[in-house]
Amino acid sequence: MDRLPAVVSAQPDLFETDAARSLLDQLINDSRLYTQSKDYKALLDFVVRLRNFAPFNAMLLQIQKPGLTYAASARDWLERFDRQPKVGARPLLILWPFGPVALVYDVMDTEGQPLPEDAASFVAIGGIDAARMDTFIACAGKKNIECVWIDAGDGKAGSITVTHRGKGEKDPSRYRISINRNHPPPVQFATLAHELGHLFLGHLGRDGNLSVPARRGGGHALVELEAESVAYLVCERNGVTSKSAVYLSNFVEKNTSTGALDLYQVMRAAGHVEALLELTAHTRYDRPPIRRRLGARNP
Repeated sequence: MDRLPAVVSAQPDLFETDAARSLLDQLINDSRLYTQSKDYKALLDFVVRLRNFAPFNAMLLQIQKPGLTYAASARDWLERFDRQPKVGARPLLILWPFGPVALVYDVMDTEGQPLPEDAASFVAIGGIDAARMDTFIACAGKKNIECVWIDAGDGKAGSITVTHRGKGEKDPSRYRISINRNHPPPVQFATLAHELGHLFLGHLGRDGNLSVPARRGGGHALVELEAESVAYLVCERNGVTSKSAVYLSNFVEKNTSTGALDLYQVMRAAGHVEALLELTAHTRYDRPPIRRRLGARNP
């Protein structure tokens, strides 16, 4: 694939000024970013990926829109990909030696001709629309799971956190799931299923009210594999094809050991997610006939 373009720029002297340094310091201090080592490492990885931007500008873009994967000027989008910014799209600012700033747009804020097949970090197609997502979010809310929309780039789908650790039936735990509002509804559904998978798999700890076991500390690769397996099951069983299939196929092709994978918990969690979202199968079963013992008295 042709990598999506970013505005190419040399490292101008403007970035070396005290004003530029003051600006960056203020942004970091005000937003309280990069206070943890994992956030700092994520920043470095992001700057590595955006090779066509000067490192300083890549950092400015990451601060403005975490999860951004591709960006370019309106002119670049039009000339190279026959796309243009959406009406009302929010531009992102970078420092520019002739500006002093230039405007660029996240790939998710553009429209026009289709992008290369592997351009999107998260892909899903299926019969999920915004109205159904609202229904699912309402279902989650009934179980003290708040869903909030976040404005993020394509590389950030969502996350789940514990907002209150309860102590029992009268004091339930509360959770918050963040979902990228810029993704289409099928991708949002896959994200919701993935994050709920983490919850019901016990990756956040035990929750007696939701029948969630305590299964923390499995390691990042394992917990992501389990949550993605849950998302795959829930999506495919409900008419949504997501990138989970690719993720799981890569895992299979690598012939990685599944020794630590708890298949029972994956199936159980998928069932809980479907039940919470009111997607449970509606198969009706007949009660087995009661066989009377020989000589039994009639009631």
